[in-house]
Amino acid sequence: MAEDKKKEEIAVIDITEEYLKERIYEIRGQRVILDADLSEIYGYTTKVFNQQVKNNIEKFDEDFMFELTDDEVENLRSNFLTANLNSKSRYNPHVFTEQGLYMLMTVLKGPLAVKQSKALIRTFKKMKDYILENRDLWRDFLNFPCFSRHAEPCMMK
Repeated sequence: MAEDKKKEEIAVIDITEEYLKERIYEIRGQRVILDADLSEIYGYTTKVFNQQVKNNIEKFDEDFMFELTDDEVENLRSNFLTANLNSKSRYNPHVFTEQGLYMLMTVLKGPLAVKQSKALIRTFKKMKDYILENRDLWRDFLNFPCFSRHAEPCMMK
């Protein structure tokens, strides 16, 4: 049994902010990551990854993880050509919110899972810090007369 799981493992990637940003989508008003992308991060096939989740399904409430509808899958395919979607799969992909990602960290075990979980936590923190540090710039930018919703359009020279 342990040998079967070893056979299913795949190469692990380095997690960078850019890598993570390219894999975060907004669906149902929430920022989420596809199961296929997370399985790649953790070095599993999507099948083995989803089996780990299924074995611990009581930990994943609807606000932590949900299955995409057919329409959501089609929308993702048409709007994001880089989305990691397997068209041959019988099941629609699952997506994980940030809270689901943290819960996932309690399910996946082993040194590699710990290493990748730490990298994900650090990367999310850096991304949040960047947003917080620059929110005043965005507020000022959005309040600039040219970008105000109620202002007359500006003519840039």
